[in-house]
Amino acid sequence: MSATVSFPVPSAHGPRDVTVSYARVGRGEPLVLLHGIGHHRQAWDPVVDILATEREVIVPDLPGFGASPGLPAGLSYDLATTDTVLRALFEALDLDRPHVAGNSLGGLLALELGREKRVRSVTALSPAGFWSEAERRYAFAVLLAMRGISQRLPLPLVQRLSRSAAGRTALTSTIYGRPARRSPEAVVAETLALAGATGFAATLRAGTTVRFTDGLAGMPVTVAWGTRDRLLVPRQGVRAKTMIPHARLVRLPGCGHCPMNDDPALVARVILDGSR
Repeated sequence: MSATVSFPVPSAHGPRDVTVSYARVGRGEPLVLLHGIGHHRQAWDPVVDILATEREVIVPDLPGFGASPGLPAGLSYDLATTDTVLRALFEALDLDRPHVAGNSLGGLLALELGREKRVRSVTALSPAGFWSEAERRYAFAVLLAMRGISQRLPLPLVQRLSRSAAGRTALTSTIYGRPARRSPEAVVAETLALAGATGFAATLRAGTTVRFTDGLAGMPVTVAWGTRDRLLVPRQGVRAKTMIPHARLVRLPGCGHCPMNDDPALVARVILDGSR
């Protein structure tokens, strides 16, 4: 069941109220799941029920994505501000150093929270920030193209395409290794989420100079990469392992950039093992 929470976040012009939509389910140690740019919390749906058997799972829509409104004036979408927003969200939800798992942008945010020792463990699925400049430009160009297509396609056409495996592949093969497995309803919903994401452009601009360069000493870290990731290519996982030598690097066979739907059982097991 979804809910919303509002909380103050400091800015140069005084506190600003931020509102976040989220879902909370399960029992056990708290585990926060963070989605990627242009996505929404439903990206985690394939694994939430599995995780909820052993964890209390909290899944927010990041500000400006999904059902969460954009950030108010005075707050930017850069990494430092988003980190501050997430820390304020944890406080508002009474989360004391939860485990955190993130995908893509969410993986980078999870690592940043780990760098600041705000969480108990980090699991990052194809996290942003380990790219070369050429790889970053390629990924951003693909994301912009996906965004443009989502905004130009009429809803009836998206609905019609989603009804066939070929159509779902055409719409989502950039981020899924097994796109035909995505449900028609999910494909329509995430296409609409990408088209309507008010935080997309500002978040992408803020990511232009982002690189993750911390070793995360003393923090349990798992980095997992799909072998079919066409957005952030798998060699970036090797770079992440070099940067964070103690991290557990996991290969996700047959999975794409958003592996949760490609192999829910494997991804859930990686997250649970990483959050012991």
